[in-house]
Amino acid sequence: MKDVIWTPYGDYLAKSNITRFMQKYSIKDYDELVRRSTSDIEWFWDAALKDLGMEWFKPYTKVLDDSKGFPWARWFINGKMNIVYNCIDRHISNPKIAFVWEGDDGVIRNVSYAELNKMVCQAANALKSLGIRKGDTVGIYMPMIPEIVATFFGCLKIGAVVIPIFSGFGSTALSTRLSDAKAKVIFTADGGLRRGKQVLLKKEVDIAAKDIPSLKNIIVVKRLGLKDTPMTKGRDRFWDEIVDKQPAECPTEALEAEDISIIIYTSGTTGKPKGTVHTHAGCLAQMAKELGYYFDVKPDDIFFWFTDIGWMMGPWEMIGVTFFGATFVIYEGAPDFPKPDRLWDIIERHKINSLGISPTAIRLLITYGDEWLAKHNLSSLRILGSTGEPWDGESYMWFFEKVGGKRCPIINISGGTEIVGCLLSPMPITELKPCTLRGPGLGMDIDVFDDMGQPIRGGIGHLVCKKPAPSMTKGFLNDPQRYLDTYFSKWPNVWYHGDWAKVDEDGFWFLFGRSDDTIKVAGKRTGPAEIEAALIEHNAVAEAAAIGVPHDIKGETVVCFVVLNPGVVPSEALREELKAQVVKHLGKTLKPEALKFIRALPKTRSAKIVRGVIKRKYLGEPLGDISSVENQDTIEEVSRAI
Repeated sequence: MKDVIWTPYGDYLAKSNITRFMQKYSIKDYDELVRRSTSDIEWFWDAALKDLGMEWFKPYTKVLDDSKGFPWARWFINGKMNIVYNCIDRHISNPKIAFVWEGDDGVIRNVSYAELNKMVCQAANALKSLGIRKGDTVGIYMPMIPEIVATFFGCLKIGAVVIPIFSGFGSTALSTRLSDAKAKVIFTADGGLRRGKQVLLKKEVDIAAKDIPSLKNIIVVKRLGLKDTPMTKGRDRFWDEIVDKQPAECPTEALEAEDISIIIYTSGTTGKPKGTVHTHAGCLAQMAKELGYYFDVKPDDIFFWFTDIGWMMGPWEMIGVTFFGATFVIYEGAPDFPKPDRLWDIIERHKINSLGISPTAIRLLITYGDEWLAKHNLSSLRILGSTGEPWDGESYMWFFEKVGGKRCPIINISGGTEIVGCLLSPMPITELKPCTLRGPGLGMDIDVFDDMGQPIRGGIGHLVCKKPAPSMTKGFLNDPQRYLDTYFSKWPNVWYHGDWAKVDEDGFWFLFGRSDDTIKVAGKRTGPAEIEAALIEHNAVAEAAAIGVPHDIKGETVVCFVVLNPGVVPSEALREELKAQVVKHLGKTLKPEALKFIRALPKTRSAKIVRGVIKRKYLGEPLGDISSVENQDTIEEVSRAI
């Protein structure tokens, strides 16, 4: 088998959680594991949850009811449970740290499971005192501080529904989401810190509140300790005045498996954001499976995914890690502040075992050179993780060789907010090639279809899922038809995910970006990731974005935006050299019609490049919903690119 860069060895094979599962069910190898888990999904989910130790107040009588069709499948029928019981209640006597918080300013706080339980109970009791009951929706618009964890689990404990909102959003994005969800309470803070600067949040909440008719109460954490935080009498309360004074005990509600736990909004290119609806059992089943079998989390592990609670990886990390009684890390700041080695320093100081990060964040850190990385001992790392977008080979190998020392597998996962989990993922027992996602997630019956809806191997096609999974969204909030149109209108009873994928001759899976980013030049179709990877191989290039724009003859042509490494000066000679780089890798057909040098690329907080926004700005079209773009000032850079 060619191009394999990592082969599992030692404890990865002998002591991993997935090895235990395979031995229990007499599964001889990886191929049989995937085949059995996807051919009989009801057997798999039942077997996996028993192996992982998920606990129920009342056992389910039937795993799956798909009598209304794939889009409206129901899971774990008649079962009663609660995420909080599984993640916190049963670990209260555990002397371990539940999570470590590190602020942008370097302040650190360790929170034990017993302390977290107290905070969660107090948050839950505060919600009850405000009249919040099962099914009521509660917004969380906070920086990544300890209270965010207590609030998140406090809502789930009493059956309230969490609406996590990225703290970098402005008032419009906040009000759009929380008015759609009919939120009754918002938890926020006077502000947060980002790169040493104060980011005022309560001000944005006050503006948004005018457009949220359902809103009754705002709870404010004194993160910055500001003396002039505006507070509306009768509506606004400080955390220490209402939460900290509550009793430290609160019963955990026994909820139906299909009761809603979280609504996470994902932006659309047009129209309002989409509210994806997730259940208690669905979230816990998927997250426990992935953290347990893909990332091999054990009680002694310290896990850190560089994320915000507003993206699915925040709840995914909090629920998935605490299910195993392990420790996770949350961080308020940026990976390169105050110095370029902040992330490497965090890993070394906290002895992190698993690190998850986006390819774009790694490309940013590469620009600072290896010397910042070399200052730190990263030997505690056992598993690396990534998600968010396709890798380029050079950055992937830097992550594998420099960060992981060639010792650690990269668990490169891909799924989405609408699944709160993965369609594709490697495991600690699988060999790896550069940039691979290895294969289907367990229990996820996925395939690659050609344009006619037939399976394709060796070529790029559409990523689809042919059977339901417990964590798939229960429609879009208040918009069921949009849900059906988005995922089920291309092929009957098949989930169309909107990604380009390929399965190579050895059965390794790869992704090539979103299908709505596809570039088709003179009949040749490619994903922007291939063009961008070719550009990034050049030592002058830090980042790149490729888009397809209309062309009278070719149908579309390629336009590239390139961020240069520090010290590199734009020139016509370099422009032509980079165009030639694309030709060298992909042929003359895909030679960029235009290549522009840009100061920075628009991205989300999770570091995804928003190519759709770049394209619409370049073409002078309406931008659509840009609330997910963190650095919105860079959108104008598209017009100023040279």
